[in-house]
Amino acid sequence: MKRLQDRVAFVSGGLRGIGLAIAERYLAEGAKVVLADLAAPGDKDVVSTLSRLGGQASYCRLDVAQELDWQQAERSVRASLGRLDVLVNNAGVDCTGAVESLEYSAWRRIMSINVDGVFLGTKTFTPLLALTGKGTPFGSSIINISSILGLVGYVDTSAYNTGKGAVRLFTKSVAVEFARKRTPIRVNSIHPGFVKTPLLEIGMQKWVAMGLADKAQDLIDGLAAATPNGRLAESSEIAGAAYFLASDDSSYCTGSELVVDGGWTAA
Repeated sequence: MKRLQDRVAFVSGGLRGIGLAIAERYLAEGAKVVLADLAAPGDKDVVSTLSRLGGQASYCRLDVAQELDWQQAERSVRASLGRLDVLVNNAGVDCTGAVESLEYSAWRRIMSINVDGVFLGTKTFTPLLALTGKGTPFGSSIINISSILGLVGYVDTSAYNTGKGAVRLFTKSVAVEFARKRTPIRVNSIHPGFVKTPLLEIGMQKWVAMGLADKAQDLIDGLAAATPNGRLAESSEIAGAAYFLASDDSSYCTGSELVVDGGWTAA
């Protein structure tokens, strides 16, 4: 028996990187998965991804910073699948720059996506998650993707640090709120270290543009060398943590922060 058989998961930012890896792992464990991202349903990347993933995967367009989009997504999941066992708030963007030169519009953009998106997803899907959770042994699960940069500071990433730190504490607050009220939803955060994803490559290109290196690969190699275990993570390794938090194996975990960083924050 697959461990997530007949359960339903919703993954924001699901078309690439960590979000796609999580969707793939959930599907392999028997779940039905709704991938959500900014692309239109007929976009070639959406069509090819769904074709590769098979019939248990579906897609909806979602701008996580827009409450109406979340409400439409919830109505769609409720109507088509009738339940939700796992919500993964994964969608996010990066933002680099010295605090004195950081544009306020860039600050607001990262907060609207990385923080508001987590709040809106949690707020909107809580009733359906709670309803589903009443019929499962250990309740439903919300998994918020934070970062090690929500735990420690880093140069020229104050906006990103702030947003991911907010996700960490929002997770803990809501976890305690649900537990005290006996709402059958566990809420936990994952804090990846540096992961080989398109978002990381884009971020490194920005640092190259700032004159901090000749090429992005030099920066990526430097991050790997600075990580105690000597390499960057694969998206599938973060997906493994997300599987644990979605499964009944994490039945006593709520308000937890699961760090997956190759020893970065321990050094």
